[in-house]
Amino acid sequence: MTLTPRLALLLTLPPLMWAGNAVVGRLMVGSISPLALNALRWGLAALLLLPLAWRLFQQPTALLQRWRYLALSGFLGMGCYNALQYQALRSSSALNVTLIAASLPVWMLAVGAVVFRVKPRPKQILGAALSLAGVAFVIARGALQTLAQVHFVSGDLLMLLAIFSWAIYSWLLARPPASMRGDARPDWDWASVLMAQLMFGLLFAGGMAGLEQALRPQPILWGPGLALALLYVAVGPSLIAYRCWGLGVAQAGPAIAAFFGNLTPVFAALMSAALLGEWPQWYHGAAFALIAAGIWISAQP
Repeated sequence: MTLTPRLALLLTLPPLMWAGNAVVGRLMVGSISPLALNALRWGLAALLLLPLAWRLFQQPTALLQRWRYLALSGFLGMGCYNALQYQALRSSSALNVTLIAASLPVWMLAVGAVVFRVKPRPKQILGAALSLAGVAFVIARGALQTLAQVHFVSGDLLMLLAIFSWAIYSWLLARPPASMRGDARPDWDWASVLMAQLMFGLLFAGGMAGLEQALRPQPILWGPGLALALLYVAVGPSLIAYRCWGLGVAQAGPAIAAFFGNLTPVFAALMSAALLGEWPQWYHGAAFALIAAGIWISAQP
């Protein structure tokens, strides 16, 4: 696999968008509950995607024949991952969540080896180690003794499940069933495929938001800020990021793509620093260098 500039861009845009999503999500705390934000995000994304995905609804039989794969991918990628992540942040610290999210390359390699019989190469294992070290630099702000002070709580298990679900979702994109490949695949473009997954994911996201409101009601404080936030998370982290991630995973494979995912905390740190009026520190550059080295090494034949 050759890491071309186009492929690198496809795999870099999603973590950039997801970092912005994390910053926006923090800014919206108190204005909307986490699961309501997730449900409204995907609901708006579905409305925006609808004019591009009209072909999907012309083939209801093809949709019903493939509902198991589409339901599983939508559940894992749109509903399960985000719901677990937002719930984890209620009882777990941002430091813990980022640490657990940084284990994504390891889970990608593990899922590939156990489920899809793809044995990780030594260079991929080395790349995973370098990538994790880079994320640790950002989290610890250059003082690695900070990591020794982390205490894990119940929400950490939810984040671990979230990362595991994302690893499986990414492998499902790269290794779809026979009904979604070649001549057997229906005449769907990328928007139709994403909409098919989104329909099932939205059912779960909406159900979880409804359950949350029933058990722990929280009013939505509407305003221009929330409207702009919803527009961003529906277009950037949802449509653009998922489209680029799907293309990148299909070309590079889930294991390589996972290393790019670890750019998210680096971008998030830079965005947070910019909002606070702080300049990037030396450890941001060191982290980026380690993660970039991990990406480059893992991509080598």
